[in-house]
Amino acid sequence: MEPTPDRPQMPEAYGIGADGSSAGDLLPWSKVEEWLLASRNYWVCTTRSDGRPHAKPVWGIWLEGMVVFSTAPASVTGRNLRRDARLAIHLESGDEVAILEGQVGLLADDLFERYADAYEAKYDYRPPPTGEPPWALGPEKVLSWTEADFPSTATRWTF
Repeated sequence: MEPTPDRPQMPEAYGIGADGSSAGDLLPWSKVEEWLLASRNYWVCTTRSDGRPHAKPVWGIWLEGMVVFSTAPASVTGRNLRRDARLAIHLESGDEVAILEGQVGLLADDLFERYADAYEAKYDYRPPPTGEPPWALGPEKVLSWTEADFPSTATRWTF
């Protein structure tokens, strides 16, 4: 299912009107998906129990409309996600921006083999089918733009 695009609301100083308008074309979702598929690292942003932010890069896969990644259950990220499922993920690039927000869950068992195949093809490492399943973020909202054409390409996607 393709998300619905519109203009994000940002302070007028960014060049987008208070009503979300700006000159230029919205990005096509196919372009954002290309970035998500090609990204080697995804920055995962969680919140500690005391409210402090925590961010780290992880390897992951864009699979069936979700960023799928793993982290050790005892890691700060793993503990944070079990306590609070709200998550933001963004790509490494500040030139081709995609910021995903939503609630994370554990990957369904029937998708694990597809995830493992794609992960192995991308990273030359096959994740074992033991232990905690990988996490999957099916985004609720994505903000995207190209730095070279900001703000005219600034696009908000809702799912």
